[in-house]
Amino acid sequence: MQPRDHHVFPFKNWKPLAVIVVLAFVVPVVLGVLLSQWVTSGSKGLHEDDSAILKRIQPVGEVLLASASGPKGQLTGEQVYGQVCKTCHDAGLAGAPKQGDKAAWVKVIAQGQALTVAHAIKGIRAMPPKGGNPDFENVEVERAVVFMAGKAGASWKEPAAKMVASAPAAAFATAAVPAPAAAGKPDGKKVYDTTCMVCHGTGVAGAPKFGDRAAWAPRVKTGIDALYAASLKGKGAMPAKGGATTLSDADVKAAVDYMAAAAK
Repeated sequence: MQPRDHHVFPFKNWKPLAVIVVLAFVVPVVLGVLLSQWVTSGSKGLHEDDSAILKRIQPVGEVLLASASGPKGQLTGEQVYGQVCKTCHDAGLAGAPKQGDKAAWVKVIAQGQALTVAHAIKGIRAMPPKGGNPDFENVEVERAVVFMAGKAGASWKEPAAKMVASAPAAAFATAAVPAPAAAGKPDGKKVYDTTCMVCHGTGVAGAPKFGDRAAWAPRVKTGIDALYAASLKGKGAMPAKGGATTLSDADVKAAVDYMAAAAK
């Protein structure tokens, strides 16, 4: 009997060994793939519609760096004059003392700054309150009065500007700030109330009075495009855009539509 050789290879055929080696690598990989699919099979959003997904992933807040508009009450007298006062005071319409005409401003200046400012704020005769723009602060209207009176030789004191306190840094961070609304359709009535009413409200300087069908009939007959052109470029005593050059073309057209509709 010969002694057993411990170094004899246990497999006489190499194929079984190759199968074992392959299975040792393949089986863990397959198990890993199956486990991954099982874990992710219940992911959120798989069967949600687009609106539900957008709502779920929307940000919880935004950072507001600065306001797009400046603080109220900071317009200069010249800026206020350019927006509303010049419509009548540039040409001296409806009895308004013409800008720079010292003779026309003598009586106004004689009554004093306080009373003149009160008339400008509350309105007097053909002039509507605050020149037709109620959004102005009283202090802004007073600056415009001082600016005009100064052009006629008065030495009235302009009111001091309000101090605007700087906001603390923490105030700039806000939570859940809604997105700004899309710009809407121009408001013809608002433009009329703040600009056009100065002349069209009373029918001064040949302006067709608001709602007067007889006065508007020949103008409406020329067509809406002709009315737009006259309002945008100016005609007769009416300056371009009624003197409010900051208005957009769309705003002016909306005001024309509003007035024309009221005369039908």
